[in-house]
Amino acid sequence: MAMEEKSADTFRLLIIDDEEAARYGMRRALSSFNYEIEEAAATNEARLKMSARQADLLLLDVNLPGQSGLDFLRELQGGQGETPLVIMITAHGSERTAVEALKSGAYDYLAKPFEVDELRLVVKNALENVRLRRENRALHERLAAGEGTHGTLVGDSEAMRRVRSLIEKVAETDATVLVRGESGTGKELVARELHTRSAARRKGNFVAVNCAALPAELIESELFGHEKGAFTGAAQRRRGKFEQADGGTLFLDEIGDMSATVQAKLLRALEERRIERLGGADSIPVDVRIVSATHRPLEQDITNGNFRADLFYRLRVVTIEVAPLRERREDILQLAELFARQTTEKYKLLARKLAPSALRRLLEYDWPGNVRELRNTIERALILAEGDELTARDLPPEITGQPAAQSQATTTSAPENGESNLSVPFTADLRTDRREFERRYITRCLEETGGNVTRAAAMLGMHRQSLQHKLRELGLARRYVNVAADDADAV
Repeated sequence: MAMEEKSADTFRLLIIDDEEAARYGMRRALSSFNYEIEEAAATNEARLKMSARQADLLLLDVNLPGQSGLDFLRELQGGQGETPLVIMITAHGSERTAVEALKSGAYDYLAKPFEVDELRLVVKNALENVRLRRENRALHERLAAGEGTHGTLVGDSEAMRRVRSLIEKVAETDATVLVRGESGTGKELVARELHTRSAARRKGNFVAVNCAALPAELIESELFGHEKGAFTGAAQRRRGKFEQADGGTLFLDEIGDMSATVQAKLLRALEERRIERLGGADSIPVDVRIVSATHRPLEQDITNGNFRADLFYRLRVVTIEVAPLRERREDILQLAELFARQTTEKYKLLARKLAPSALRRLLEYDWPGNVRELRNTIERALILAEGDELTARDLPPEITGQPAAQSQATTTSAPENGESNLSVPFTADLRTDRREFERRYITRCLEETGGNVTRAAAMLGMHRQSLQHKLRELGLARRYVNVAADDADAV
């Protein structure tokens, strides 16, 4: 019987336990989540259900009538094709059995009796691993369909040809790679391309971590995992990103934002290829390729004492520079047409050609947000467009240099003077609208202070350094260099 296809956000669980009360308890504990749950009292019944409907995760009791859970686990591991993840359910005090299960390929284990929250957390972590598997399978399918070079890293400029050439040379090695470039240039795409073009690594997971998005006190646990009781709130052992990426690639985005403590631990992990969970004493071997990325000048961070020189040299065995979009304008049209096709398919929109007036504006604009900004611009314009073509009138005012159209939905009214207008088109994308509002609001403050960043920061209730960072993030930094002579700290 052919197996049914699973949607991207649906997970199928199979509980295998000969005790009906135990099965009921686990099903009830997990019933509030979007899981499809089935039950089996023995391995023979489990086989029948798995042949009809592929399971993502098994909750497998060790003590079963007939074939034991451990024997069934070994059978699964020795089979063909992708096997489901397995969480073994062991008896209290049977640590030896649990260790044997982990060595035989189990993802994790729970010892009876266990708390409901403990069960939910272990299942959640396991299914996060399943999600990563699916993402990587989708990447492999795109690569097999010929989307590798011109499907993810789009562009025929000299800069992009150079990037692709480096990827081809480096992918089959295990050298650490540092990808450098401005925000929005596609540094993660480079990392994914390195992963998918490695015959060995692409069989494992591609795991991405944004070091800037995690609080300093959490990033160590996120990377290396922790043992139960390692800190307040650590109710259960948790595997970190290193273990999730074992056999694959770990992508560390914005590596320059990592604390000194975590830098030291990362360097040790790179050199020894082993990690220790927080609160743990065991040294765990990991086989991971590290690709890191940054938009920061790490050499300056080293001089300022904010980044370790030895870690920097360890990370940049090979450096790949991704040029900003303004330096490879010949790629803009190809990217715009790709994003237009993707948006049309995604939202089932009328297919619209890019009119010459729109193409001219796209080519003239400097794209401070790079490829990410271009993609969001095309998506927003196509959603709001009304004619048969996408024209310059459909583009946002910061690109055309014209005031926002009065017909567009707004959040705040203001004089129609280009960037100073606080009107923001409604796009149904909160992040895009919020970024646009921030951009215009901060621009208004800077105009009122004559470009004085220090005074604008005071007006906004921000630290000057925070405003400088925000200006870089929003692509406004270059506009306000030396605008006001009385502001020695102007960006």
